[in-house]
Amino acid sequence: MRRPIRVGLIGFGTVGTGVVKILTENADLLMRRLGGEIVLAGIADKDLSRDRGVKVDRSLLTDDARALIGRPDIDAIVELVGGHEPAKTFLLEAIGKGKHVATANKALLAASGREIFAAASKAGVEVGFEASVAGGIPIVQVVKESLVANRIGAIYGIINGTSNYILSRMSHEGSTFEAALAEAQRLGYAEADPALDVGGGDSAHKLAILSAIAFGTPVDLSAVPTEGITHVTPLDIEFAREFGYAIKLLAIAKQEGETFEARVHPTMVPETTLLAQVGDVFNAVYVVGDRVGPTLYYGRGAGSEPTGSAVVADLAAIARNIWTGSAGRVPVMGFTDEGRRPLRMKGMDEIVSHFYLRFTVRDEPGVLAAIAGRLGANRISIESVIQKGRAAGGSVPVVIMTHAAVGRDVRTALAEIDRLPVVSAPTVLIRVEGGS
Repeated sequence: MRRPIRVGLIGFGTVGTGVVKILTENADLLMRRLGGEIVLAGIADKDLSRDRGVKVDRSLLTDDARALIGRPDIDAIVELVGGHEPAKTFLLEAIGKGKHVATANKALLAASGREIFAAASKAGVEVGFEASVAGGIPIVQVVKESLVANRIGAIYGIINGTSNYILSRMSHEGSTFEAALAEAQRLGYAEADPALDVGGGDSAHKLAILSAIAFGTPVDLSAVPTEGITHVTPLDIEFAREFGYAIKLLAIAKQEGETFEARVHPTMVPETTLLAQVGDVFNAVYVVGDRVGPTLYYGRGAGSEPTGSAVVADLAAIARNIWTGSAGRVPVMGFTDEGRRPLRMKGMDEIVSHFYLRFTVRDEPGVLAAIAGRLGANRISIESVIQKGRAAGGSVPVVIMTHAAVGRDVRTALAEIDRLPVVSAPTVLIRVEGGS
């Protein structure tokens, strides 16, 4: 009989509760699959009085996380505090004491992952972080292990459920951004302060982690161009539909030669694609490998038990590696230290894309010709145009879909166009993936 693997949990919130429920309610299943027990040996949290809806032996509870980390009988620490500090200190302290760790903390790993992973490598312990990206979707294992035979060419991810819910409501119900956000908050899908979700920051954290393990390169989170969905309007969704597209907040990473790109922004994708069909709070990650081709992974990207499931999967992997003496079997970042190499991250000015451009202009003769002239002068070719309504002296929208163009050229052209006297508001730009 394998010895029990004893786990200390720091953070008894939403995800921590999910971990406890799974470890207790599925204990028999885990025993039959692993051939040994994962035992919850202690739980640390500041609030020990709140009812979590799960039965826990009171003797396991403490408000002293550092004492829990220091216990010699504990093999692994799960950090579910969130944020940078004290979470980082907890992880580094646990690693320094020779304990394996698991975390769902994408913000911390995106900012300080290299330091944490280096400490773990030096100490010879594991870092499980499946739960940090896309909740219950096992995308970290897929990229690190299942697709090990592939050069990853591209990743397209819908990896923030809050933003996807809002865009889904705007698309299907005709809601404004503000109304859809209020509904998401009422249902518990959005935080009271939703800035990290709707501003794209949460997706950027996850993309930085995915890009690093997919391409074997360090990724500077601060260099990842990030744009949220707050400027997307029902009008843009309506025009997108006329062109045959849906608008999604996409996290996109691509590698080409010695360069890569990683970016987060609203994106138009063809309505016929699987990504366009991902609705409500669900997540999906589309990964293209050079041998396997396109693959898609879909599921719940957040929540107590979906994310808790990913944490327990990490604990199961840690337990197996302890029992077999094979810690470090899979490099924590998917590549050996010798195999990792720095690639140059492309800036948005270099990236080639199709573009949706919505101009707000005075309803006068020659306006379209003036806009087209500025686009043409900057090497931007027009694919199609929609012009609607008459507004006798008022403003009307003119929408142009471009052929593939360089970001720098589009930026220059829009700066010129927005200075035209016939243009009455800044141009709205949304990038297009999967265009003709």
